[in-house]
Amino acid sequence: MGKHEREYQTSGKGSLGLKELNQHKPCFDKECLRFLDPRKQAKMQWLQDPYQTNIDNLNNVRRESSRHFRNTKKENLKTKIDEVEILR
Repeated sequence: MGKHEREYQTSGKGSLGLKELNQHKPCFDKECLRFLDPRKQAKMQWLQDPYQTNIDNLNNVRRESSRHFRNTKKENLKTKIDEVEILR
């Protein structure tokens, strides 16, 4: 579905009407997806067994993934700024 396409949703009681679908951020690519699974696994491990080693592991995985997401977003914004300056 495109950016401006809508999805028709229904419920048990009847139709809810048209709903605008959210689009993923363009800076969120396949490489970012590979950071999500270890992050989710570390969180599940911590929830099942909340010892200090699991807390430290979760914090390390969160830090790495957040750093990657932040750097990817920064690179994407820099690319967009460069494109706008060229077009200007």
